[in-house]
Amino acid sequence: MSNELLDLSALGALTVAGELDEDTLAVAGGKRDGNKRISIKGGVFRKYAGGKEIGAIEDRHMNVIFVKMAHKASRMFYDKGYKEGEKVSPACWSSDSEAPDADVKNPIASSCLNCPNSAKGSSDNGTSAKCRLSWRTAVVLPNDPAGDVMQLVLPATSSFGKEDNGRWPFRPYIQHLASHNVSAGRVVTKMAFDTKSPTPKVLFSPVGAVPEDDLDIIARQSKSVEAEKAIKLNVYQMDAPEVATSPEVDETPEPVKRESKAPVGEKASDISDTIKKWSKK
Repeated sequence: MSNELLDLSALGALTVAGELDEDTLAVAGGKRDGNKRISIKGGVFRKYAGGKEIGAIEDRHMNVIFVKMAHKASRMFYDKGYKEGEKVSPACWSSDSEAPDADVKNPIASSCLNCPNSAKGSSDNGTSAKCRLSWRTAVVLPNDPAGDVMQLVLPATSSFGKEDNGRWPFRPYIQHLASHNVSAGRVVTKMAFDTKSPTPKVLFSPVGAVPEDDLDIIARQSKSVEAEKAIKLNVYQMDAPEVATSPEVDETPEPVKRESKAPVGEKASDISDTIKKWSKK
């Protein structure tokens, strides 16, 4: 009998849409969180897999390609507050930040707009809202477009606001691309920490075009199970906003269309060593 152990990581062909069958899941003891994601916790880009941090990049910026995005921001309200490390189910939530989801047992209000917990200043700190806004996206690294699809959840401060010297929060950034008839999946996007912000906040800017040879890969990644999971609000996984204590900012009016200061097709900065920069844990 051979003593060789089977390398389970090489069994991609045996998995079915990334899911475990009912029997395996039951005996293993419940749902397994195998999703990979990028976090901006503590003002550092961190990589998580299976709920555990596996690496971090000390650089203040990194490049990504958006392969899928939730069409609207989501909301979560914790009636007892959210504390890192505690698995507490939210009291109310909304996948579109407009109305509570149908499976919320006791919604606070019929619409998010009329809910007192979504009002700015309703939180204990007097500046943000008790009900937290966040935006779910799925990204890949430009030098490995066929590699891991990672979830990137952006807090309100990184999702809404105004342009800052050629850098935008997420939604205004996507609006900027759209005003130039450019889809987000065709652009290498630089996300960089706003060093003026007291809490972790990232801003976005286009730094290059996705190579033609990679566009089909990006299209396939956008339809993957991992991408779909990344943008879905799943409260049963105890999903919480990236920065539970960060102040929110009001949404700004639609951006004025104007010429871009730098062509989107501009040569991307050198990103060949991005994966290598993940420090080992």
